[in-house]
Amino acid sequence: MTTAALLPSHHCVGLGRRALHQLRTSLERDTGMQAATYLQEAGFAGGEELFGVYSEWLNKNYGVERPADLEAERLGDVLSRFFAETGWGSVTVTAVGDAGLAIDSSDWAEATDLGDSAYPSCHLSCGLLADFLGRMAGQTVAVMEVECRSRSDSRCRFIAGAPDTLGTLYDRMAQGMNYREAMGV
Repeated sequence: MTTAALLPSHHCVGLGRRALHQLRTSLERDTGMQAATYLQEAGFAGGEELFGVYSEWLNKNYGVERPADLEAERLGDVLSRFFAETGWGSVTVTAVGDAGLAIDSSDWAEATDLGDSAYPSCHLSCGLLADFLGRMAGQTVAVMEVECRSRSDSRCRFIAGAPDTLGTLYDRMAQGMNYREAMGV
């Protein structure tokens, strides 16, 4: 069964990259910095449905009934295949320091290749990944994008971890540290 065949049972719709890019552009133009909050909230709201699609997809493709039952060493490859098949882009998943997980993508759907942003700008994805990964982990997860193709980085890099950990990361970055220094890696 294709991923597209799974979408209707979860009330998901396909939305093209161009629409995502225009949504961000319009929100930034009309609401300024508040656009990030709106997009994160929308992404977070979509995490449950995406997790439902993933759960069904995982069972159909790997015979794993519950995402929590997937062996940790297979997680990166499985997530890369899932996100690629659903149109988000391929990912690489690695541990970062003791308390973080990095999700990297050189073809992430929400990013543009225009270098049109001064800051990482895959805000919808941060909310979506936070809810999605939180459901996988069975606890609250925060996600922060620290590299982004929209600002001419070679990849999008999302750091996921406990909210306190990412809060500390954000505070250190606000004081001028880069994320690697802030995480001690």
